[in-house]
Amino acid sequence: MAENHHRRVVVTGMGAVSPFGVGVDCYWDALILGRCGLSRITLFDTTQFDVHIGGEIPNFDAANHLDRKIIKRLDRYAQFAMVAAEEAFRSSGLDLSREDPRRLAVIFGSGIGGMNELEQQFARLMEKGPSKVSAFTIPKLMVNAASGNISIAYGAKGESRAVSTACASANNAMGEALRHIRLGLSDVVFTGGSEAALTPLALAAFASMKALSTRNDDPLHASRPFDRDRDGFVLAEGAGAFVFEELEHARRRGAPILGEVVGFASSSDAEHLTQPPERGEGAADAMRLALEDARLSPESVDYINAHGTSTPLGDVAETIAIKTVFGPHARKLVVSSTKSAVGHALGASGGLEMIAAIRGIGIGVIPPTINLDHPGDGCDLDYCPNTARDHRVRVALSNSFGFGGHNACILVRAFE
Repeated sequence: MAENHHRRVVVTGMGAVSPFGVGVDCYWDALILGRCGLSRITLFDTTQFDVHIGGEIPNFDAANHLDRKIIKRLDRYAQFAMVAAEEAFRSSGLDLSREDPRRLAVIFGSGIGGMNELEQQFARLMEKGPSKVSAFTIPKLMVNAASGNISIAYGAKGESRAVSTACASANNAMGEALRHIRLGLSDVVFTGGSEAALTPLALAAFASMKALSTRNDDPLHASRPFDRDRDGFVLAEGAGAFVFEELEHARRRGAPILGEVVGFASSSDAEHLTQPPERGEGAADAMRLALEDARLSPESVDYINAHGTSTPLGDVAETIAIKTVFGPHARKLVVSSTKSAVGHALGASGGLEMIAAIRGIGIGVIPPTINLDHPGDGCDLDYCPNTARDHRVRVALSNSFGFGGHNACILVRAFE
């Protein structure tokens, strides 16, 4: 079935759980003030670990946001998803009594899913035996638990699906939501991504790969995308959720329109499971195809929220890919990595970054790449270093690239 570009897709609600706390406003306000939400990990004892820092959600208590009866049935990642989805729902002004539940869908991403539950129940199995393993284990750890629980919470009887493409999960989920509405399969889609992989096993595994920063004594300056002194990403958790809606459906109910989603594409590196190609060919393909999907020229893009994880290889490859796609215009557009402030939330990162792109369009401010003091070799674009910038943004591109060679790029523009 061919996509119908006449069915335009807009964003009518957003929700966030970030290392700055719960809510879109506290996340955005901290970003543009140039703050950093990274700290020493308190969720578990890191004494024996090589890495002691992360981007954890401060003082998160699910009971402040969710019905206590369902909390015990949700892994931490699904709790984040539910809290973010609730903010998105409320801000959208949707009245479920007026909606056909069969036209409501949920397409939500997570790179890992219920890692907390998996580790806790395996420990219980080893220490106390199989009879002590919780009956909620599978419903809590599965990657589709977030989408399934959101579907139940809002009575969404259309398609409910999980997307798992590592760090590209949220962008892939949002891209599928865009296509779903274009195809006429739904009028409203809850979408985004969530992750809660700040766990002992995940931290140890990423550290073993030498993927993480070991700037343990200075967490506020550990995530430094495009800087010469970057030494790996900082593992984080969180969620970004959205209500995507068909334009005429949104207009009929007088919904707030925060931006229009106009293009999406994905590609595969087909080269290495964890390292990008040196010249970022797969990333360039995804950006180019997203522009084609949106029917936009490279020159129309004002801002790129980069994947920018603060890894030696990835930041250079992405910079090369941007220059490949945008040519001379690469020197005119503004690029920034909000991972400098909140770390890398894996499958949730694209959701949090889409919020930054949409707010940047709505307010005319680009969030900075903090900790960028000395651009590294090969990192020679305008990365909006250290201070937010007033800048008219009509079109923004958000990049997400994940282990497995997954590349997913999404374009949003000011609604006109």
